[in-house]
Amino acid sequence: MAGNDALGMNGTQGQEKTATGPLKRLYDLCMAWIAGPHGVLALFVIAFVESSFFPIPPDVFLIAMVIAAPTRAFKFAAVCSLGSVLGGAFGYGLGYWFMDSIGQQIITWYGFEDKYLRVQDLYRTYDAWAVGAAGFTPLPYKLFTITAGAFNLDLVTFIVVSAVSRAARFFLVAAFIWKFGAPVRRYIDKYFNILSIVFMVLLIGGFVLVKMML
Repeated sequence: MAGNDALGMNGTQGQEKTATGPLKRLYDLCMAWIAGPHGVLALFVIAFVESSFFPIPPDVFLIAMVIAAPTRAFKFAAVCSLGSVLGGAFGYGLGYWFMDSIGQQIITWYGFEDKYLRVQDLYRTYDAWAVGAAGFTPLPYKLFTITAGAFNLDLVTFIVVSAVSRAARFFLVAAFIWKFGAPVRRYIDKYFNILSIVFMVLLIGGFVLVKMML
């Protein structure tokens, strides 16, 4: 793995890097982790936990790693995809086995307490397409993985569609960064607060879209 300078961890933009707050500190911590000797493992773990509870999408860490080692761009995308799909299966398991405890708490946090039957209808109507949309777009993938387990969506279908949609997303990101390179990373560091707001708007928009579909 390329050193910290390649990832922008040392001497990074100085005064440009002004974003602060818990989310930014968590981002910096993860950036330091992926800059270390076990960066690929770190990317896998981040992608895994993001599929059920972690707040920052793995895309930003995938971007940094592709910039650091462009020749390994698609290997990183594959690792990210695998971690995310397995994490999605973990989220499915939370919904399938622990809906009354952990799953219920997450659903409550998202405000879907009274939506179980209607979500089930959504899966019955759209089946795997609902998971596919959540896997590729800013729709809340975490919510879909847990509710898929809660409503007993076919596991094989869930995994296949998750794999296709997540791989399409991460390989597209890797290809984009492989093509355009480091300026994208500098943009993330400089405008992280704005990007966080944009991401949250997209995430909330995903919730609104789900509620409209319900």
